[in-house]
Amino acid sequence: MVIVLKNDVSENEKKNIKTLLKSKNFKINEVKGDESTILAAVGRLAMDIREVEVLPGVAKVVPISKPYKLASREFKPENTVVEIPNNRGQIIRIGGSRIVSIAGPCAVESREQMLEAAAAVSASGAVMLRGGAYKPRTSPYAFQGLGEEGLKYLKEAGEKYGLPVVTEIVDAEYIPVMESNGVDVYQVGARNMQNFELLKRLGKLGKPVILKRGLCATIQEWLMSAEYLLSSGTDKVILCERGIRTYETATRNTLDLSSIPVLRSLTHLPVIVDPSHAVGVRDKIPPMALAAVAAGADGIIVEVHCHPEQALSDAAQALYPEQFEKIMRDVEALAPVIGKQVAHIRAEEKTEPKSLQGEEKKDSKRVLCAFSGKKGAYAEQAIFNYFEDVAEPVEADSFDEIFQEVVDGKVQYGMIPIENSTAGSVYNNYDNLTRYEDISIVGAVTIRVEHSLLAPKGATLESIKHVYSHPQGLAQCSNFIKKYGYKTVDTVSTATGAELVGEKNDISCAAIANARNAKLYGLNVLRQGIENDPNNYTRFVIIAANHTKNSPKLLGEQKPNRATLMFSTKNEAGALYDTLGVFKNAKLSMNRLESRPIAGKPWKYWFYSDVVIPSDVKNPVKYIDDFINVLKSNAEDIRLLGVYYE
Repeated sequence: MVIVLKNDVSENEKKNIKTLLKSKNFKINEVKGDESTILAAVGRLAMDIREVEVLPGVAKVVPISKPYKLASREFKPENTVVEIPNNRGQIIRIGGSRIVSIAGPCAVESREQMLEAAAAVSASGAVMLRGGAYKPRTSPYAFQGLGEEGLKYLKEAGEKYGLPVVTEIVDAEYIPVMESNGVDVYQVGARNMQNFELLKRLGKLGKPVILKRGLCATIQEWLMSAEYLLSSGTDKVILCERGIRTYETATRNTLDLSSIPVLRSLTHLPVIVDPSHAVGVRDKIPPMALAAVAAGADGIIVEVHCHPEQALSDAAQALYPEQFEKIMRDVEALAPVIGKQVAHIRAEEKTEPKSLQGEEKKDSKRVLCAFSGKKGAYAEQAIFNYFEDVAEPVEADSFDEIFQEVVDGKVQYGMIPIENSTAGSVYNNYDNLTRYEDISIVGAVTIRVEHSLLAPKGATLESIKHVYSHPQGLAQCSNFIKKYGYKTVDTVSTATGAELVGEKNDISCAAIANARNAKLYGLNVLRQGIENDPNNYTRFVIIAANHTKNSPKLLGEQKPNRATLMFSTKNEAGALYDTLGVFKNAKLSMNRLESRPIAGKPWKYWFYSDVVIPSDVKNPVKYIDDFINVLKSNAEDIRLLGVYYE
């Protein structure tokens, strides 16, 4: 079992807890984390856990049946996300709905080789750079690596392109030199998976560790090795499936992709796949990389060499940069299908965006805010209403593009429609909020929508046959459209429809949009106020990236009064009812509750909720954090999308 201690536990209380556990023949391992201390008690559970729960200093007791305690999903039901910062202020996150790629040569051979490789893999979408500085091989006569010199080349190349570096640790004696040369992620190779003394030393560093599966290791043996790392102090463990040795000789190893769904049920740790070492044949790696992503892996780690024919080790399995680029294009296409996003390195910022508070609002435009459509769209008007003259609107072709541009740092903010008072929810953006975990809601604004019929000079209500607009705009004016028998054409935004009609200059075509688009695109206003309901409002949310050290905020000087979160419930009678009771007990008024299917999990749903934070709450952020901790007892998965002012 695992005993979570209270933050204010005294040494005497801790001693009493350990004394009781030892008297029951438990072996105890104390793990001190940033937020709490736990005691992992290993032994046969032949006692009533309430004997421990009532002891002073105990916060909670988690009984665990698995031999691996801290790695088990019993101990931590929610998925672990490992955070790795780069030198650009970005936090690379492994786990959740992200797909990461780690790439680079098997061995560091020269400074020029590493700089060339880093440039190639970063341009294609890698978020971390791999390379071996110490390379003990099967043959003592093979290339053994450049040692500390190789570490310096690896780090230099990574720093230049904003890529944290990953390298294999082959012996505990190399820990000091790797620390001094800024290794970001330590990789434990297959042959060292059960080098327990090395694992204990690595765990004490508290640094991220990629733990590869042993050549003939079972999944339980693999997780027991992860337990050594976790029990020694680190909570940043990433499992890596790299194939196991079987009787098959057509490939280097047999890639066990079935381990991914198995691990999902057993452990909270993120899982990546190394198809390079699994198959060992260059042209077989791309399909297995895609298969790994489709099976649910959190990322891939592959070998890429700009000149594989000259590689000093593993030449046969090193990808050409062109092959890696093709893999990344295919992964980008696959990601939305499985409800995930591909992680990217953000563009290097020349200057830090300033906050939008106080007197700074008087300055000229400083930040960029993306919106879907063309100039004149309602989303552009929402930007003007919310930011006044602080932000510059940036056109985007789709909602997905806005999310990606915000994540990649091309713009600081995005203006996203989330619901309309007459046409309902914009479900595409609910789904995007699920996929893009590195996005948070930082503000909201509601504007009145008054639609007009815009047409070229000479057009009449009778000459028009087709009307162009966003599907929401068409739905909001369905009565008018039906009255005149117009055929509808969907466009990216209402303003895009106006632009297309302006370009066509055909009296049989018209657009439904804001009247201000008439002047922008050389059209006439034939009829104003054609929406079904004059009480027509659209609510927009402002999104920003949350995976940078200085993530922008839009709270201004006003205290947050809204929160948006999503959660799923257990598959049992009354689960949603019980969950909603937690909202009631917290006095959180729910403005909206929506359900959306969870990608890859038939008949499982996310519930989205907008809540009003009570006005007498002094610290809204802490209040919502405390609420979520209570909600965890009823809901299966919870994600806070934002605490903000509206």
